[in-house]
Amino acid sequence: MVYTKEQVKEQVNKLVDPSCGKTFGETNGIKHLEVDIIRNTVTVIIGLDKLEDDFKKTVTRELAKLIKLDLGFTGIKTDFQLNKRDTSILSREVKYIGVASGKGGVGKSTVTANLAYALKHLGKKVGIIDADIYGSSIPTIIDMPITPPKGTKDEKIIPYNKDGIELISTEFFLAPDKPLMWRGPMLGKMLNHFFYDVIWDKDIEYILVDLPPGTGDVALDIQKLIPSCKMIIVTTPHKSASHIAVKAGFAAEQLEHELLGVVENMSYLDHKGERINIFGEGGGKIVADKLKTKVISTIPIGQPKNHVSIFTPHEEIGIDYLGLANKILKEY
Repeated sequence: MVYTKEQVKEQVNKLVDPSCGKTFGETNGIKHLEVDIIRNTVTVIIGLDKLEDDFKKTVTRELAKLIKLDLGFTGIKTDFQLNKRDTSILSREVKYIGVASGKGGVGKSTVTANLAYALKHLGKKVGIIDADIYGSSIPTIIDMPITPPKGTKDEKIIPYNKDGIELISTEFFLAPDKPLMWRGPMLGKMLNHFFYDVIWDKDIEYILVDLPPGTGDVALDIQKLIPSCKMIIVTTPHKSASHIAVKAGFAAEQLEHELLGVVENMSYLDHKGERINIFGEGGGKIVADKLKTKVISTIPIGQPKNHVSIFTPHEEIGIDYLGLANKILKEY
């Protein structure tokens, strides 16, 4: 008999995690499982509450018996990782909003930061994960010094708090002005730290995730970590930007993320009451129409009065961001 992946998973879920006395079904201990029908082998990654050698040996022995003797496969490859979800922010009722774009330079990070401040002004407890790994800029946007974050004795990370908004960013872990030269697996490990090892405030309600432009490894890792993440697509009015933004939107849909809508950033310049379309017009609507969603905000070009990039609720563009935040609260 040839067993399917689902059938193998069902059997493995019945095994007991010796580190806690619960079944892997109860602990969601199967982190990855693949069945190679051609080679007749199984690859499995198991999460344990405690990564002690005796526990790993016991599980390895039980898995080998199940997979090779009981189910008849010729081989099994087993790896282990520490269960962290139950003690991390991923175990809480937090609402995640991903902010994505097809290309850089459309103001995605600025939108993320200003949206966070707008949500805070509406009384929400907000955190930001700057997951734009290669181009992290949130600390600079909110005018923070770039210094390594503090840690605890048990190697947890304490996020920064600026104006009541918690933040963690790759930029805090890099040498000044040095590029990040990492491949996919290293990026995944960094994201895991952001979700599993950061001591986020217990009252956090919303986490904004500033995603890298495009559709690379980080987007796939986000899907694994927070499949319930809802997405905002940022574009400019220019047709070339909107063309690429559509791809980011379709990628989000393929990963089964719900789209909250499109933000058309740098939509126009208000010059003495005259609306000037510096980057053209219509890009946001093009994206929204193709993705069968709506434009939820058009943000004009402007400069905050007393900050590098953050608008206050008393400025016109700040009011636009409050409107965007209100729409998101109604939708989410």
